Amino acid sequence: MSQLPPTRRQVLRWGLLGAAGAATSGALAGCGLGSSDDIRFLQNKPEVIPYFDKLTAQFNGSQRGVRASHDPTTTPLTPQFVRGTPPDLACYNYQLEAASFLARGALSDLSDLPEAKTIAPSVQALVGQFASYKGQTSVLPYSVASAGVIYNKDLFAKHDVAVPTTWSELIAACKKFQAAGVTPIYFTFLDGWTLLQGVWDYVSGGTLDVAAFFRRLKQEEGKVDQNSPASFTRNFGDACHKMVELYRYRNANAPSLTYNAGNTEFAKGKAAMYLQGPWALTPLGTANPKLQLGSFPLPCTDNPADTKVRVNLDLALWIPNDSSHKEQARTMLQWLMRPEVMNAYNKQALATSPTVNAPALTDPRVAGLSSYVKQAKFYQGASTYISMTIPLGNYIQTMLTSGDVNGLLNRLDTDWANRAARSAAA
Repeated sequence: MSQLPPTRRQVLRWGLLGAAGAATSGALAGCGLGSSDDIRFLQNKPEVIPYFDKLTAQFNGSQRGVRASHDPTTTPLTPQFVRGTPPDLACYNYQLEAASFLARGALSDLSDLPEAKTIAPSVQALVGQFASYKGQTSVLPYSVASAGVIYNKDLFAKHDVAVPTTWSELIAACKKFQAAGVTPIYFTFLDGWTLLQGVWDYVSGGTLDVAAFFRRLKQEEGKVDQNSPASFTRNFGDACHKMVELYRYRNANAPSLTYNAGNTEFAKGKAAMYLQGPWALTPLGTANPKLQLGSFPLPCTDNPADTKVRVNLDLALWIPNDSSHKEQARTMLQWLMRPEVMNAYNKQALATSPTVNAPALTDPRVAGLSSYVKQAKFYQGASTYISMTIPLGNYIQTMLTSGDVNGLLNRLDTDWANRAARSAAA
């Protein structure tokens, strides 16, 4: 049996925590670099490595002052910062772990660059939801990926089901599909990350103000239990019960299905809906080029005005303070943020540029999310605020199969408090 490729979440995690040997990273840091104007450009999102190879070559050909070497490796970042040899410029997925470098003041201030002023305030605010440092602007968003419910347009039309705009309509659609012998929602249970970014993030993000919750939770300074003003037990109960309800409309083989296998099966028309983001659309289209797909944000209340879409900063630009080539790195950063460069990348990635006047999503597979992004009716998923040291994916699996909502919430409160205590003692 051939080995399955790494999942998207695994690759992003390896880039920070390191599954590849740290011993090689020092050698890689200087790979392809020769003169004092050479810079190491880190971008290792697996789907677009060839794209950024070409972009790097275009940048090198556009001027003579700076030469960039594209580093697509998954060597760990933390040891590089510890040794003082981080990349000169990174175009990297931005989430909790990446934000730790910002929080420690390890990233240089970019607020003086004209490009920083082109970022939509609502998008730049996503950076600050994880961390900030002395009011600096040290991370510039580059690509905003919006994720919703991927749906099979042909199945919706065949069974006369309209795209739901309320929770009641969603459940009614699930019941109608189920009565017709069609699996309403396809789950890929075996890969826990799909539950994190899918049912967990979508339902919690559509039910409560995620950023405000984690801001209040942080203010509790680890004193978290069921009696706290902000706690998982107090605030996440409604969302978790809705997750369990949605799981009733799953595919029978959900517990044994991986993400890759799920893509193959969904492409065969095995279900009406799939809780995945734009990264799944390419493999789905490859598996079945005739598949007609669309996307809509998951409605979690009976007021359509409450509906929001999950987003993440799929890529963001930053320059470490320890880089000895900061000016050269800025030159490349500014080139990457040229509208013709940035917008072209985001169009092919089915993502949105972070700027005020960013082009709308027009691809029919994701166009249903565009107005929500444009109106800043979005949230970063609750899973992205929770350290990977907390086995949230396992907890969700247990909750869905057992229906034990309180067990999950109590464990999360305990784990959050314990982790905060360890951090305070460090």
